[in-house]
Amino acid sequence: MLKERVITALIAVVVLLLVLFVLPGAAAQAVIALVILAGAWEWSGFLGSRSTPIRAMYVGLVAVLMGLVTWLAPQINGLLFQVALAWWVGALVWTLFYPTPIPAVLRWGAGVLVLVPLYTALIVLYLASPAVLLGALVIVWAADTGAFVAGKLFGRVKLAPQISPGKTWEGVIGGLLTVAILAGVGAYLFDARVAVLVPFCLAVACASIVGDLTVSMFKRTAGLKDSGSIFPGHGGVLDRVDSVAAAAPLFALGIAWTGLQ
Repeated sequence: MLKERVITALIAVVVLLLVLFVLPGAAAQAVIALVILAGAWEWSGFLGSRSTPIRAMYVGLVAVLMGLVTWLAPQINGLLFQVALAWWVGALVWTLFYPTPIPAVLRWGAGVLVLVPLYTALIVLYLASPAVLLGALVIVWAADTGAFVAGKLFGRVKLAPQISPGKTWEGVIGGLLTVAILAGVGAYLFDARVAVLVPFCLAVACASIVGDLTVSMFKRTAGLKDSGSIFPGHGGVLDRVDSVAAAAPLFALGIAWTGLQ
């Protein structure tokens, strides 16, 4: 299982680098859009209906909203990211009270709040620079990897046993320490202010944890272990972008606030 996960991850990283740094800009943005729409199809599985037309309608709704925010950009990007941050703060509070019933209408709305700002943030970061987008992803990957290793070695105290029994507070601490070290090295290499970069990266890492727990909460409600099976050993698109969904809007908004861009 671990070997399969590693091989899949390596292939995914190579494909990602090709998309970001080799494909023409328009093609790369189209790939990003298709990934988000694949995530929308997986989210439609949380809606409580097995009807293919309803699931397709949901994907269509997300596609229309993606097109709308693209048409209105960049005027509404800042507002959209602020709305996303408000949603993720609310989602964090929501996870504290799980298990709680999630009405279908909230499942529809939550998917939009997860996927549309994620799409916009990825596009904004890509247009700023593929390296900037990669930097945001590296922070999330570092948090995930540090949490996985620390959790395996030292994990005892469960973080949210009703939502994700495998996650521990020791894992969270390990992930944050990994990100702090990475940010410190990054500040040295890129001549950035440590006092700004480290707290910023830690905030992004914390957001990624909220994203992971929130999507897991919806999967639990739908009775699913994974959102899909497109990535062997890893699950579906949402299983790979859940952490990024919360981290990317914060990163996109934060680089302007902190002057890191």
